Amino acid sequence: MKGSRTGAAGAKGSRTAVSQVDAWTPAVPGITEVLHAHFTDHAYPVHTHDTWDLMILDDGAVDFALDRRRHGVGGASAVTLLPPGVPHDGRTVNPLGFRKRVLYLDTAVLPERLAGAAVDVPVLGDVLLRRRIHQLHSALRHRDDCLEAESRLAFVRERLLFHLDARSATEPGREAALLAARLRELLDARVTDGLTLDEATALLHAHPTHLIRCFKQAYGLPPHTYLTGKRIERARRLLLAGQRPVDVALAVGFYDQAHLNRHFTRHLGVSPARFGRGRHP
Repeated sequence: MKGSRTGAAGAKGSRTAVSQVDAWTPAVPGITEVLHAHFTDHAYPVHTHDTWDLMILDDGAVDFALDRRRHGVGGASAVTLLPPGVPHDGRTVNPLGFRKRVLYLDTAVLPERLAGAAVDVPVLGDVLLRRRIHQLHSALRHRDDCLEAESRLAFVRERLLFHLDARSATEPGREAALLAARLRELLDARVTDGLTLDEATALLHAHPTHLIRCFKQAYGLPPHTYLTGKRIERARRLLLAGQRPVDVALAVGFYDQAHLNRHFTRHLGVSPARFGRGRHP
């Protein structure tokens, strides 16, 4: 993951303008950039992107023009989607400014032919979509949880297509159990090496969100959670055998020891080092 963080403050009139920006490129196909920012007094000039601009606000409000039509954004459920190649600007509308999180999505995620629908309705009041985007941002904070991020992106894409193209989700049918079992076999065979969502869908010839729904219907949890649980199970055995956490992390498929520590502690309530020390002599 490459990233940058900047902060700036300067006097303007009687108040201070503050900018805080955290940006990085995640290892998730389809997402060219992640941007988290806080602006108290800022105005974007008119510009365009080669990508889709998917924004949620955590605080404050924004006023922007898209294709010469002005829009206002505020509230906990609002999602803004700006299409590629269409001129837009943006500015703060109150002294408190705004906090935003943005995903820049390439046209492999959303085809450019849907730009017209986004120009017509760039602000979506969709609580479910907003929650899915928030969950995706949380997954993207950790470069080592790619399968989770890919899965969450698939559900974000599905919901966006629902708004832009009126496509409905496919519910699991009678083939769900067989498809889920085949995916579980793949995950069991690739615990250490891992499996991307693109690989799984190509091997099983299934749509990403349909595949995830089938697996969750059959086993009660999504594929990325199942894979993490299998890795934790293997880690426990190796730790009890006396191996060091740093070696165990790589042996079971975690990115590094910090990745192991985060998931292990969330599962068991203790760090891998404490768990290993507690083994019976």
